[in-house]
Amino acid sequence: MTQIAYWILRAEHRLLTVAGDDAGSVFPSGLAGDFGPPENALHIGELNGRPCYAADVVQHPDLPGSEATPLRNIFLLAGHESFALAGRATQLLDWQNNHRFCGKCGTPTARKPDELAMHCPNCGLLAYPRISPAVMVLVRDGDKLLLSRSPHFKPGVFSALAGFVEAGETLEACAVREVREEVGIEIANLSYFHSQPWPFPNSLMVAFFADYAGGTITPDPNEIEAANWFHLDALPLLPEPISISRRLIEAAVAQHESRARTPDI
Repeated sequence: MTQIAYWILRAEHRLLTVAGDDAGSVFPSGLAGDFGPPENALHIGELNGRPCYAADVVQHPDLPGSEATPLRNIFLLAGHESFALAGRATQLLDWQNNHRFCGKCGTPTARKPDELAMHCPNCGLLAYPRISPAVMVLVRDGDKLLLSRSPHFKPGVFSALAGFVEAGETLEACAVREVREEVGIEIANLSYFHSQPWPFPNSLMVAFFADYAGGTITPDPNEIEAANWFHLDALPLLPEPISISRRLIEAAVAQHESRARTPDI
C-alpha cells in the first residue's frame, strides 16, 4: 500500500466522501500513511485505474469538504460503479469483523493472504464472506403487475415480491414458494431478469418475471401490509432507482410498451 489509492473509510456505519476528484470519485485518495494508516485494510478492487482499499476507523480524518455519508447515498452521489464498490467494501469489512474468532473452536483467526478467507490456525476452519441469495418475482397478468408493500417500506411504496432462498432449495422453487406464501397465488413461466448484490447486509438479489397462474391474492399478515394488481398505466410509488426492483418494474413497462407499438402481421 505504498502507492496512491482510493480509500473507503467507515466509521459508525458511514463512509467518508469528499468532493469528486478529476476522475469523478467521491472517495478520498492518497497513501495509506495519509489516513493513519488504517489497520486491517482490505483491497477490494480498482476504481479509475487505481487500487481501492477499505478499512474501519474509529473516527474519520478531517479532510476539506468531507462528509460522513450513508451507504445508500453513494448511489446518488456517484452512480452504480461506486455504489457497488462501496457495497463490497461494507460486506467485506463486516465479514472481517464477524470472524475474528473461529466459530468451531474459538481460536483467534487470521486473514489468508491468497484468498478472501479467515483461517483458524488451530483447527483449520475457513470462514468465507457470507452471501445470502434472495429471489425477487414480478408477477404479470396481461397489462397488470402484482405489487406489494412491507410495513418496513417508505409510505406509499410498492414493490415486487421477494424472499430468501432456503437451504437445499433452487431459485425456481424459492420463487414459487415465496409467492405462494406471501400472497397465496400460483405462478408459471418463470424467466430470469437480472441480479444485484445488495449490501444490506449481504444479499444477492436474483430477479425474475413470472405469469399469473391462478388463485386469489391473500397477503400474509406477518410479512405483507398490502398487495394488489396495478395497471401498467397507473402504478403506485415505486422503490428508488438504486434497487433492482425498480429496474425490474421499469423493464416490464418497457416490454409492454414495445409490444403495443409492434403492429400485428
